[in-house]
Amino acid sequence: MLRVFFYLISIVTANVITAAMMPLEIGIFIIPMGTFLIGATFIFRDLVQNKYGRAKTYLFILTALILSGVVSSLLGDTLMIVAASALSFIISETADTEIYTRLKLPIAWRVFYSGIVGGLLDSVVFVIVGLSPLGAGFIPWGAVPAAITGQVIAKTVIQLIGALALNQVYVMRARRVTAS
Repeated sequence: MLRVFFYLISIVTANVITAAMMPLEIGIFIIPMGTFLIGATFIFRDLVQNKYGRAKTYLFILTALILSGVVSSLLGDTLMIVAASALSFIISETADTEIYTRLKLPIAWRVFYSGIVGGLLDSVVFVIVGLSPLGAGFIPWGAVPAAITGQVIAKTVIQLIGALALNQVYVMRARRVTAS
């Protein structure tokens, strides 16, 4: 259950950090601080799925969705932001789950590839539906590409770090098994 705890706590923490801290601006890129933890949530979700299977993972995703919505509301997010967050969460987590399920690769590569797609979808949907003039209007249309790109870069870096770390863990386990 530790994997599930890390999955759920990373989502809640990402919401709190995003609400509490100003976005990081690097040149034209705008990256909400919680974005770095969102990249990690895909890794934790994959680890949950690896242990508990796809069906139970969807129950944990539903739990995370409800928890995320409640926390966002308590933090004072507008209804549009809560709705955009929920929509991007469902789309990205479902894509991550289904890609992870279908890839026949070592776990590190499944985590990396499924997380890239999940992170891309999460960024595109949340920025367009939640932050753009279509949603809450926090950023103008001209800033949308930079906001999406900044989030995708941050999430991809986190995915890469997580995949490399997982690869090392599984390589070390394989060596121990071989040596036994």
